[in-house]
Amino acid sequence: MTLAEKQQSLIDDLNIIHDPHERLNAVVSRGASMKLDAAHKIEANLVPGCVSRVWLHGELVDGRTRFVCDAESPMVKGLAALLCELYTDSDPQEVVTIDPKVWEGCGFTKMLSPTRLNGLANMRKLIREMAERFA
Repeated sequence: MTLAEKQQSLIDDLNIIHDPHERLNAVVSRGASMKLDAAHKIEANLVPGCVSRVWLHGELVDGRTRFVCDAESPMVKGLAALLCELYTDSDPQEVVTIDPKVWEGCGFTKMLSPTRLNGLANMRKLIREMAERFA
C-alpha cells in the first residue's frame, strides 16, 4: 500500500465517525496507546514551535520509517500520534513528498486553533527532515 493510499484509508476509517468532535476525541483516545521510551524524551527530540512539549523519535528499520512520539497534552499527543501512525512503515522518499491531508479530510482544520495547526506543521517539518536523512 502506498503512503497516499494509507492516508486515504486512515481518513476513511476516521470519517466513519460522523460527528467531527467525536472523531477528534477518537484520535485523542488512540494517542494514549503510543508509548515513547523514556530514553527518547530528551531535549534533542523536542519538536520546536509547539506550545506544549512534544517529543518525536524517528528511525529507519529495514528500509522503512518508524516514528514514535509523546506530548504533555493528551490532545496534542493524539494528533501527533496520528502523524506518526500515518508516516510509520513507509518508504522515506514517500514520507518526504506526501503531505498530510488528514486534518482537512477529517474536518479538523476548522476545529483546531492556529497555534495547534502550526505545531503540527512543525512536527511534519521534522518528520520530513528525518525522512530526508533516511533516504
